[in-house]
Amino acid sequence: MFRRELIAVLLNNPWRISELARELRVPMREILDDLRHVARSLKKSEYIFQMVSATCHHCGFAFSPDKIARPGKCPQCRSTWIDEPVVQVLRRQAS
Repeated sequence: MFRRELIAVLLNNPWRISELARELRVPMREILDDLRHVARSLKKSEYIFQMVSATCHHCGFAFSPDKIARPGKCPQCRSTWIDEPVVQVLRRQAS
């Protein structure tokens, strides 16, 4: 039931993952697992899982959109000043 509630919380509302975990009072590891599952399960539904990738503040490096967890260091400049990913759920447009 929690994952359905998670979709409702994310619907048209962008959230940073740490803010989402804090708001829902769920451990970060658990919210990451739930987000991965939601992203897979929404592929054949009326919703789209959208994620803005993590980026390095220092050099602007954009991480892979496959990486949901916030990376520890930038592989390009080794900086630890990294913006975490932002996730949301959107309703598919009728075609």
